[in-house]
Amino acid sequence: MLKYEEIIDYIKNSIKTEKLDHPKKLPSIRFIQNLFHCSAGTVLKAYTKLEQDHIIYSVPKSGYYIINDFHDKSSSKHPIIDFSAVNLNAESFPYKNFQHCLNKSIDLYKEKLFTYSDPRGLKSLITVLSKHIQSYQIFTKSDNIIITSSSQQALNILSTMPFPNGKSNILVEQPTYYGMIKYLELNNIPVLGINRDFNGIDLDELEKLFKYGNIKFFYTIPRFHNPTGTSYSKQEKQEIIKLAAKYDVYIVEDDIAADLDMNKKNDPMFSYDTSSKVIYLKSYSKVLMPGLRVAALILPELLINKFLEYKRWTDMSSPILSQGALEIYIKNGMFDAHMKHLVSLYANRVHSLKSTLLENRHPRINYNIPDSGYFGCLYINGSLKYDKVITELQHKNIKIFDTSECFLKEYKCNNYFRLTISEVNEKQIVKNIPILLEVLNKYLD
Repeated sequence: MLKYEEIIDYIKNSIKTEKLDHPKKLPSIRFIQNLFHCSAGTVLKAYTKLEQDHIIYSVPKSGYYIINDFHDKSSSKHPIIDFSAVNLNAESFPYKNFQHCLNKSIDLYKEKLFTYSDPRGLKSLITVLSKHIQSYQIFTKSDNIIITSSSQQALNILSTMPFPNGKSNILVEQPTYYGMIKYLELNNIPVLGINRDFNGIDLDELEKLFKYGNIKFFYTIPRFHNPTGTSYSKQEKQEIIKLAAKYDVYIVEDDIAADLDMNKKNDPMFSYDTSSKVIYLKSYSKVLMPGLRVAALILPELLINKFLEYKRWTDMSSPILSQGALEIYIKNGMFDAHMKHLVSLYANRVHSLKSTLLENRHPRINYNIPDSGYFGCLYINGSLKYDKVITELQHKNIKIFDTSECFLKEYKCNNYFRLTISEVNEKQIVKNIPILLEVLNKYLD
């Protein structure tokens, strides 16, 4: 390790452990120079790097000071163990590479930043995506791809706009992504549910709903379902596609975690569709950053014009800067390199989660932990004092997601516990999962 890097580690550790003489101000350059027996230039290089990383800032003729936000997050003696967050951990994101892409995007598209762009999205990004998604067995014309400002925006528009089948009800899995639930309920959009558990869904019940339920579309997360973590088999996907074609029901396939699937033979529903009934949705925010606000939607031709009409009066166009940066990031191979690292990182965490649960088995707690993806899920057999569980976990600095938000009102259930691994490392998993299980056991009736 170089001398200036040793200084950086010393300063960061001193901030975290609150060992600085002054809680907000860094030691003088002369002090660090004497401590590490180095030149003033070496200390200045270390401080400059800390400043570039937004950890400290300088005040002329006064010195260097700690940015409050970093101090607050780093100095906690009892860090929050967050099993609730789905978004990518900040430490796992390659800021420098993406920053270069943002800067290049400004250079390439600076003139378009001051005008409303094509509501379909940046053409050059669409061209790049049409090639990139072929690795997921998605083959489509560029004209069928539309860029939206998020997967949530795409779902909102699809839920609101009329469909060619003239039907009005939306069918959702129970449980499912809570953002979809909230939008439907807030806007009084007619919605029906179908149970999905660790064993999948009842295809006979699905056929009845498709046949008699006046279903406009079926919203599904076939791969790494949120919140159960389950995936449909090839046979299940093909059967659902067959039923959709038979009863004129569209399918909205939310493929949120396609990039994290290590099984390259696990093809999306879209790849089996021969009747133009599948609408494919893919977000890039979860594996990059929420602020990117870019998702890709593949629509059957009959839906494109109506969708664009609704989108145009929702936000006019999706952000050019983010689209351009993503285009460059994918085109230059940075996205694939990032995903290779992330898949390995998450697979190790999921393995730790699975092995820790296996070592701490409980007769009334079932679990589903996939081989990769964002999360696993626990299911409690029996009644549970849910509020007391949440309160005690908070006291122990363990944060979990309230999965009751993933249910329609008539399906409400507190028996599921989604465990997300984005913000926790392997050591934290091994240490805190037994604590979580102990609390659950304490409040089981």
